[in-house]
Amino acid sequence: MHFTGRNAGISVARDWLALGCVLLGLAAPLKGAELAEVRDHLLGGRYAECVRLSEAALREPEAEEEWRLLLIQAQMATGRYTNALAVVEAGLDRHAQSVRLRLLGREVFLQNGRRDRAQAMLSEINSLGSYRMWAYQDAANLVALGRAVLLLGADPRRVLEQFFDRAKKNNPSEREVYLASGAVALDKNDFALAAKVFADGLKKFPKDADMHCGLARAYAPSDRRVMLASLETALSHNTNHVPSFLLLADHLIDGEDYEAANKTLDQALAVNPWHPEAWAYRAVIEHLRGRTSGETVARQAARLFWDSNPAVDHLIGRKLSQKYRFAEGAACQRRALQFDAKFLPAKSQLAQDLLRLGEEQEGWNLVAEVHRDDGYDVTAYNLVGLQESMDKYRTLTNRDFIVRMSAHEAAVYGDQVLELLQRAKEHLCAKYDFKLDKPTIVEIFADQKDFGVRTFGMPGNPGFLGVCFGSVITANSPASQAGHPANWQAVLWHEFCHVVTLQLTRNKMPRWLSEGISVHEELQANPVWGQRMNPKYREMTLGKELTPVGELSAAFLTPRTDLHLQFAYYESALVVEYLVKQFGMGSLKNILTDLGNGVDINAAIEKNTAPLAKIETGFAAFARERAEKLAPELDWEKPKPGEAAGSDAELPGQSSKNFYRLTERAKKLFRDKQYKEAKAPLERLIKFYPDHTGADNAYALLAEVHRALGETNLERQVLVKLAALDADALDAFSRLMELDSAAERWPAVVENADRHLAVNPLSAQPYRHLARAQDALGQTIPAIKAYQTMLLLDPPDPADAHFRLARLLRPSDDASAKRHVLQALEEAPRFRDAHRLLLEISRAKETGDGAGRLPDRVTAPSAKTPKP
Repeated sequence: MHFTGRNAGISVARDWLALGCVLLGLAAPLKGAELAEVRDHLLGGRYAECVRLSEAALREPEAEEEWRLLLIQAQMATGRYTNALAVVEAGLDRHAQSVRLRLLGREVFLQNGRRDRAQAMLSEINSLGSYRMWAYQDAANLVALGRAVLLLGADPRRVLEQFFDRAKKNNPSEREVYLASGAVALDKNDFALAAKVFADGLKKFPKDADMHCGLARAYAPSDRRVMLASLETALSHNTNHVPSFLLLADHLIDGEDYEAANKTLDQALAVNPWHPEAWAYRAVIEHLRGRTSGETVARQAARLFWDSNPAVDHLIGRKLSQKYRFAEGAACQRRALQFDAKFLPAKSQLAQDLLRLGEEQEGWNLVAEVHRDDGYDVTAYNLVGLQESMDKYRTLTNRDFIVRMSAHEAAVYGDQVLELLQRAKEHLCAKYDFKLDKPTIVEIFADQKDFGVRTFGMPGNPGFLGVCFGSVITANSPASQAGHPANWQAVLWHEFCHVVTLQLTRNKMPRWLSEGISVHEELQANPVWGQRMNPKYREMTLGKELTPVGELSAAFLTPRTDLHLQFAYYESALVVEYLVKQFGMGSLKNILTDLGNGVDINAAIEKNTAPLAKIETGFAAFARERAEKLAPELDWEKPKPGEAAGSDAELPGQSSKNFYRLTERAKKLFRDKQYKEAKAPLERLIKFYPDHTGADNAYALLAEVHRALGETNLERQVLVKLAALDADALDAFSRLMELDSAAERWPAVVENADRHLAVNPLSAQPYRHLARAQDALGQTIPAIKAYQTMLLLDPPDPADAHFRLARLLRPSDDASAKRHVLQALEEAPRFRDAHRLLLEISRAKETGDGAGRLPDRVTAPSAKTPKP
């Protein structure tokens, strides 16, 4: 049966699936212990010995096919592509019905630039499988057939079920089953399935380097520490395992450790001097270092045997895009597609690059094409679903921004988003002498999964609040942060700072500097935004956790914990602060300019400040001094493990100055409801550490103590201090609004309502307080807007909100006032003041007098509408 294209492949797969229902038989055991020994040489990376013994065996007239397969694999592993080609061609006549030889031969022909012969191998496998399926029921052949069907374009899910899963069920000891199934999952970005498959394989093949490397690839996007451990294990079992060297080099490139990456590539090339991926990685490094001639040489070496190999430019482009060089990455993918227009990995990556560049129409079109051609590709599937969701979004625009949000959220606080972004643009562009040449796209997602898909291609990554690609910002809305909401204004300011610095440097800046500047600019814009020294950072700074400046990007790559990742952000901002204080803002801007011109980061720092060694020494001293100045009167020695931190006997007279003992003592007393006794340790903590916010801060607990004791004025005093220090203190803002509304301290109510809305603009409570305060202050238009917004949020007392809004609208808009008073009566039919207002509006309309008298007070209509 002859075939061409994807549809023919699916037809073939259907035929094979029908024939494959025959019960599988176990493969006939290979003859001789020597063959098993040589296979161990191959899997252990002893390729020269494998070649020698296989060549000797093939001199025998009746040599088994397995010897030829082992020889070809060893030759391919060491870059002897032309030798492998000769072995394949000699074996095709001898093994005329071998699908395994033809599948391996396809790879050999490709690596020799023989795409026509490679395609012929698939055609021959198709023919063999069509009329001799009964002959290929052992696990090894069934896996080979399944791999061939995949290359023909069949549905991967059906291949997994009808070929690979059946092979594993009948012969669980066939390693190729696990490798093939895991490879499919990896190729389709189904990393969870890949991890499971390789983990299952390792239960049976614990010393298999390919299995360990596969597991490492499965964890690369989510847990680099597991990935590195798996690679270490793989290389312990096969010290010449090139795929492990390549993944390790990939990781080192991400961490900007280019010297170590090159040394790792040297190890790979020592095994296979012509490995195309190894040379492609070297081209990436040369590109990132601005060495055009070196990049050209490396790319040519990668394509030496197969000039039109699309995987070379795809890999180069993918790594450039991971460095936020999306325009350069997209150009590489277009080049790969010129070699092979159907090469889906390049098409998928190009789609994502274009979406991150803001070239959305072409990007979404390519996503649809990938999904049409490969329904199992998880990233394409997720993006198609995301597009359907985003079609319902509302778009807000001005000259500088295109903001997309859910229609509901856009109505609630979309104008605040545009106003905040405009302020950030005007301030930061002026500060960094930069002019934007096109609008910035900002997409805010109410569903965290949608944010993950838009940003990373996958749901998850809950630790991120926002991401900037250069001219596109993606962010989680407050609705997706129910447990721990963050100040959305600080997030957008931070991300827009990335817009400035990334475009200023043409995306040629290390992550640590990009993040450091953004955190630094948060603090410059508002002293309660950003990060500051705290007890945990103090301990890490004075311990051994401070990362040298030249290695800071790696701190973002493999943090041991979430705390270490947050510390990387803080330390990066501290480096920026140090550079600005020591050398001036001009030096920082010059560094950014040099980065945009292709200068290496360390060279740019040295050119505009001082030698890197001096910078690192000076910064370390600067950071230690900052840590030592944190509450210097407190004792920061941690209690030993098992030692009671806050026993009654430990603190006679509450005279301790130990931060940990005072904190634990206060918490214990509070838990025991000994509120009066809890005051002393809390007041001492505040006295010695007046700037403490975040977890375990004394202000929040002391406010609770005062509230429990009925000391409302003292409670308010404490909360006022906390609110001025912490931009995320929602509970403090809410309580202060209640207290100040009751006391009619209206300016304070407005201040804390604004603070609350900067964290959570989707709660009705702050709008209610804000509207009443603005009404009392005579700010009619803002009060009207606050009530209107409040009504969008399903407030607990809509009748009261409609009535108050009607009162405010009455002097200027009788029609709107009447509409709202009718809505108030719809909610609460016995609302007396609403009835009075409706009568006044009606009488005024009859007499032509549009200024009727407003009620002096509001009377609660029923239990449903409580008195405000």
